[in-house]
This record gives sequence, C-alpha cells and structure tokens, in this order.
Amino acid sequence: MIDSTLPSNTSQLRLPIVAIVGRPNVGKSTLFNRIVGKRLSIVHEQEGVTRDRIAVETDWAGHSFFLVDTGGYIPNSDDIIDREVRKQAVMAIDEADVIMLMVDSVVGITWEDEEIVKRARQSKKPLVLLANKADNQTIVDQTHVFYQLGLGEVFAVSALNGRSIGDALDKVVSTFGDIQIEEEIDENVIRFAIVGMPNSGKSSLTNALLGIERQIVTDIPGTTRDSINTSFKYFDQMYEMIDTAGLRRKAKVNDTIEYYSSIRTQQAIKSAHVVIVLIDAEKGFVSHDARVMEEVISAGKGLVIGVNKWDLIKKTTNTMRDMKQGMVDDMYALRHYPIQFISTLERRRMFKLVDLVKQIHEEQQKRIQTRQLNLFLEDVVARLQPASPRGKEIKLNYCSQVAVQPPVIIIFTNYPDLIKTAYKRYLENRFREIFGFEGVPVRIVFRKK
Repeated sequence: MIDSTLPSNTSQLRLPIVAIVGRPNVGKSTLFNRIVGKRLSIVHEQEGVTRDRIAVETDWAGHSFFLVDTGGYIPNSDDIIDREVRKQAVMAIDEADVIMLMVDSVVGITWEDEEIVKRARQSKKPLVLLANKADNQTIVDQTHVFYQLGLGEVFAVSALNGRSIGDALDKVVSTFGDIQIEEEIDENVIRFAIVGMPNSGKSSLTNALLGIERQIVTDIPGTTRDSINTSFKYFDQMYEMIDTAGLRRKAKVNDTIEYYSSIRTQQAIKSAHVVIVLIDAEKGFVSHDARVMEEVISAGKGLVIGVNKWDLIKKTTNTMRDMKQGMVDDMYALRHYPIQFISTLERRRMFKLVDLVKQIHEEQQKRIQTRQLNLFLEDVVARLQPASPRGKEIKLNYCSQVAVQPPVIIIFTNYPDLIKTAYKRYLENRFREIFGFEGVPVRIVFRKK
C-alpha cells in the first residue's frame, strides 16, 4: 500500500537567510530594525544588549528572505555570556546564505573586526561589508580605510538615517542566485509538512506512516533538529513528507540550533501544499497551537489538524465532539478545517490524515466558473444586503476567481473599503457552503469597479 523507497525528485522551496554580524555596538540591531521596518531588536548604546538571535521574513526589490540579527561577536572572551553570544554568531555565519558584515566608520578597523572577517571568510559565503555610522560626508570619506580588510566594495551606510542601505541591499539580493529554488517542482507530487510544538509526536507520526524508523523518537522535546523530506507512494499518489523540528514560543527559543530549526520549519510551511498541525491531546489546544495555525492559513496553505495521543485521554460519549467544539470556540476559523483524532502509538486513524491531505490538495486546485460565482453573488446579496455606512449604498457588482492554491475571489464594488468584517465573514461562510473548499484558506478581495 505504501512504498517509501522511491527517491524524491522535487526541490524544496526555501528563502535565503541573510545574517547581520559584527562586533558589539556597531549598529546591527539598528540596521535590522530599519530593514524590517519594525522595532524588534533592542537598540542601546551599551555593548552586548542583543544576546539572542532574531529572525524576520522581509523583502527587498521583489526578493524575500529571512533577516537574522545577532549579538556582538567578541573573539577570545572567557565571559560565559560572551561565549554564548559568540557561539550564536558563529552559528549565524554557518547557517546564513549571505553575510552582512558590519563595522564602525567612526572607530575604524579594530582587531575584533579582523577576527570576524577571518571567521566569515572561512564560511566561503558571499560577504557584503557595511561601514556603519557614516552619518555625514566627512565620515563617508574616511571609510576607504576598510578596503584594507580585502572584502572588495565598502558600503558607507547609516542605519540611523538610512544612508545607502538600499545600495547595500541591492548587493545582498544580487548574490542570491539559485538560493531561492522555484524550478524543478513536480506538480504531480503532493507536498505536506508535519509541524507542531515539541513532543507532540511528529516523528512518531512520520515513522508510523512509513512503517520504518526514519527518525529518532524519544520523550525529550526537541529531538528532531532539522527538516527531513521523504517521498512515498500511497494508493498510486506520490507524496513528499516533511517532518520538522518543533515550533516553540519565541520566548522559549534559547538554543541556537533550535532557533534555526524554527526558521527551517517556517520554510517547510512555505514549501508545502498542505500542513498537518499536530496537537498533543493531553496538553489540549493552547494559544501557541492557534498561532501556528494562523501562520499556516496566512501563508495560504491547506490545513489539517491532527490531535495526537488520543489513546491517553479518558473518554465519555461526547469527549471528541466537545474538544472539537472547544477548539472552534477558541479559534473561529477552524470550523472550515478538518480535525482528526489519532494515536501514533496504537496506529489509529493516521492514514486518514494522508487521505485528508489529498482531498484538500484537490480542493486547492478547484476553479469555479464566473457564471456560477455571479449567480452565487446575486443570491447572497438578495438574502442579506451589506450595511450602508455613512448613508452610502454598497453595490456588489460582479465577481471572478483569479487564482488557485489558495483560491482568490475578486468582488467588484463601488465602496470596497466600507464593507464590514461581519459581512465578509457572511460571504465566506455562504461561499464555503455552496462550493466547499474545506481545509483551504479562501481569499475574498474587494476591488473598486
């Protein structure tokens, strides 16, 4: 029934990782915040304020990537915190596809800079050198000294006021090359990722589906450190399964390897058609589970919820129904996504998850004829007119499906900005009642006629 010996012939979609590295107090966090447009990293004139890595998906000139901020690299320090920060910075260098190496234009070249350059060169990754704090032309004229580092072009930048940051980012994205893999994807293969909090049973599910021990399984949370792809055939359909490291709340991510595992998990979500979010039935549905599901839905991916360890739950007649209802009460959107109760230990209902993955993938490809959509629109408006805020009558003129995976429906109207959230929810509920799309995010977009 299942053949896991077939090699994978698909390529995993992933975003490049760009790391900002340098010694303390050169302005790495200021640069990070300016690029991502948010004050996410703590910025202070005191050295060593940034100790943990921060990563955010951002984009420049049409290129998306993960930007990683790191703590200040202090070579040869025996201080326990400095050693940990240095270890994290080294991990950032090793994990990154491109390194933004930052120095201080005012201070000039230091021995710490030279040590960092030496370490970064060993990685053989593309290096983009930024001489920061070049806040005026006098300082800009002094940045030629950094050519002594032998890294080629020096970008005299000011993270504080934005000087030449765009030029440096142009250089960064020009180095991406083949990092962002988008070709060689076999669309006959259904890709699905298994994600969830540590110790929810992801690797056990992988092993149970394949019938072999492909992953190390222990009762210690976080055993799986990386994403691993396995191809298999099930009822003549090829699948690529991605078992990932656990997604923790960011406050809990205090281990360097685990931190980068969370990035790869996010990349796995992006590369999948459908994502199975696994929940520990003993712990119940927690706020972090909801945030992971929101991330999957926001990414436009199909979603299946697997409630694992159901064998450990004491049950009454309505235990399953009550838990489902509780989850929907906590997160309204889940009424549109299948919830399956499984036991990897007892091998119960696991292949139902694979069946659901296939059904959802088929729903993702579905197109509704424009004529059907406009008949639907006439019916829903006849049943309930949109509210008329500020005395303006809203007219929904016509609609059309413009994309699949996820399906995008555009509705043309005279006042797209005045349509209330409650009416949008009404339209989506009626749309799903008529056309299905269970397990698939539906995008309904309003455009001015």
